[in-house]
Amino acid sequence: MESKHADQAKVKAKLSTMHSKVICCKLYVSESQNAMVVDALSRIGQKDPEVILLSKFEDEYYNRVRYTLVSYITGDSSTGEVVFSPIRKVLLAMIEAAFSAINLEFHCGTHPRIGVVDDISFHPLSQAATMEDAAQLAKLVASDIGNGLQVPVFLYAAAHPSGKSVSAVRRELGYYRPNHKDIQWAGQVLPDTLPMKPDVGPTHVSRERGATMVGAKPFVESYNVPILCKDIPTVRRITRRVTGRSGGFPTVQALALFHGDNCTEIACLLDPDHVGADQVQWLVEQIAEEQGLEVDKGYFTDLSRDIMLERKDNKL
Repeated sequence: MESKHADQAKVKAKLSTMHSKVICCKLYVSESQNAMVVDALSRIGQKDPEVILLSKFEDEYYNRVRYTLVSYITGDSSTGEVVFSPIRKVLLAMIEAAFSAINLEFHCGTHPRIGVVDDISFHPLSQAATMEDAAQLAKLVASDIGNGLQVPVFLYAAAHPSGKSVSAVRRELGYYRPNHKDIQWAGQVLPDTLPMKPDVGPTHVSRERGATMVGAKPFVESYNVPILCKDIPTVRRITRRVTGRSGGFPTVQALALFHGDNCTEIACLLDPDHVGADQVQWLVEQIAEEQGLEVDKGYFTDLSRDIMLERKDNKL
């Protein structure tokens, strides 16, 4: 036991001092209803003591799970290029396990997705880490998936050559269009030959695996607001008024997603440096009241940046 504590202390010291550049990775997998698969991926994410699985969020209706991983990155000081991060190997193991256990053709949920491994986003977490660090690591992982596993990969934000936004990539791929009952995404949603060329990997998409998006962007917080209503078109109109595209908060991205027999959620991504969850909650309540709709208290689906850094230091 003493030996184990000593090893953990050494790893903690390495993360805290020798490697001051800390990166956060959010891995989104299209599965939450099969507990064995979700737990198996969690165990893989916890195998390397230099990678910390900080949180996991599952949603039965979305049939989707998000794993938040944190680790360090090191670079060549002469070139500024990322040369190593233990998170890369852990991610690849989790991704390979997901592809082995999940068949997209049998998947159905109320959250849009284009693949078994739908999205991987990298975020600089510590002050020493830069967006370029996150982008370089994102491109290395994209190569592992696209060239190594032969799954098409679409890059976005800082990982994309021109900084193309994730929403722009998704619109071109038809990501936001449900293909089942106007509220669900069932089976493969992409054509066998993709409508646009992937940034990495083949142009032909497997019906079992789908495609993947990989990007690097500033840290965002996820906040969901439940509206007690199953009228999706009405909630979509409310959602548009919350975002910058329709006069709401410029840094808020949001989707209206079916979430049970009498609930539709507005799933938001917030830039915590520019807008708070309380502001979003207030605006949703004001707009919903105009429609005579009741709103429940929203909830965060992940930890804040400060809590992540604190738990990173205390987890080991």
